[in-house]
Amino acid sequence: MRVATEVGERPVRGVRGAGGETIRAAVFDLDGTLANTLPAISKLLIKVASEQGCSVTARQAAAAIGKPPGPAFGRLLGRPEDDGRVQAAISRYRELFAYEVLCLGPQLLFPGVTAGLSALRAHGVELAVATSKTTRSAEALLDVMGIRDLVGPVIGQDMVRRGKPHPEMVLRAAGRLGVAAWQSAYVGDTVGDMRMAVTARMEPVAVTYGVGTFGEARRGRRHPDVRLLQGRGLRDRRRPAALGRQGGGPAAPPLRPVRWGRYAPAIASCA
Repeated sequence: MRVATEVGERPVRGVRGAGGETIRAAVFDLDGTLANTLPAISKLLIKVASEQGCSVTARQAAAAIGKPPGPAFGRLLGRPEDDGRVQAAISRYRELFAYEVLCLGPQLLFPGVTAGLSALRAHGVELAVATSKTTRSAEALLDVMGIRDLVGPVIGQDMVRRGKPHPEMVLRAAGRLGVAAWQSAYVGDTVGDMRMAVTARMEPVAVTYGVGTFGEARRGRRHPDVRLLQGRGLRDRRRPAALGRQGGGPAAPPLRPVRWGRYAPAIASCA
């Protein structure tokens, strides 16, 4: 992700949102936004469902990713969340997660994530993670990918009463950072992520890769506040956001397309 100013520009603090406000904090989804866990988690879901006597396709497994484990396995197994087989599947999934997913370590990072998070921090943007994973699982994933020190609070499903798309977890993340929701952005890859951001009155930033499909991101973009970021940079006819000075002030000159390695879960956008 490119958030540095062009050559000759002065360093700035914070980034500007689409509405002109200075974005002082960025809260990130984890699976499909920072971490490319889709292949490994899909494989694990299929394996666990098979152990419970259910045949699950790759598409069905992918659709379950990003959801809390109860609803995910309830849907995959076709049973209520409190069913014994669902609970057994959840326990087995958690047992195998370290061996099937965490073992991949830094390979799970989308290209450019480390540099992008570092650049946002250098521009004074506070960072956090809000995810449907349990906090312990999310912390472990961030640790093995080598980026735990780059983000501050990690808010998992177990820390809130209501999960996505209710805004409780992102509001808690912003609160832990000491930044108002309207001065924060949420970056995610599903329509539910964008609904959560809009409800919380955060800047919603959608990526077109990850768990959510490109078509889902386009549908989410129908909301006037959602900005769509694609794998080859932002393509949005809305007035672009530019790097701005913390606390307001003139925006920097327009930037070239923002990139996050070959991807773009970015807060700063392009001309």
